[in-house]
Amino acid sequence: GLVKNLALMATISVGSMSGPIIEFLEEWGLESLEENAHSSTLTTKVFVNGVWMGVHRDPTNLIETLKKLRRKDDVHPEVSIVRDIRERELRLYTDPGRVCRPLFIVEDLQLVLQKKHVRWLSQGTTDDGEDFKWQHLTKSGVIELLDAEEEETVMICMTPEDLEDARLAALGILTAKQKAAIEREKEKERERERAKERERARIKNNDNDSDNDKDKD
Repeated sequence: GLVKNLALMATISVGSMSGPIIEFLEEWGLESLEENAHSSTLTTKVFVNGVWMGVHRDPTNLIETLKKLRRKDDVHPEVSIVRDIRERELRLYTDPGRVCRPLFIVEDLQLVLQKKHVRWLSQGTTDDGEDFKWQHLTKSGVIELLDAEEEETVMICMTPEDLEDARLAALGILTAKQKAAIEREKEKERERERAKERERARIKNNDNDSDNDKDKD
């Protein structure tokens, strides 16, 4: 049969109460369906665990605030924040059973993770002698847990080299990969030109042969 192995760093969400999330949404401008029933203004639908709770007029600010709170552990780290721009939906999940994986947080194209975090994790304590475990990386905003659905809505660098390329691109500097790609395109263009030259030469030779045959006749 089919054998599936859970990745070493993956976790299964145990679930958390949705009440605090709903209270937060109500305080941050969530409008009920009754209030917005006849509004013509473009709004984003907000769902919590699949239940349509209302609409919001500034989803960008709402999502940024939610993610900041999650990275500070004010919102449970397992809460999933999914924005579907095309469908104008914001979907929040607090339910158990979702497969999540930890990802390093990047801010301003720089990893939040520092050497001190690795050292603290290795020795089990901070420089001040306080306990430092894996969960402290989540509480201090170094890593965050994303489920499969939220992963589809964020940009993820697969390697440190990809992050370095992004920094160089932001500065307008071509990376080695980009230079190689440009050179390949130039070589393809030169090959196309050579093929055209060969085709023109072949046609010209055929015309000359035809003229010679006519002269013989």
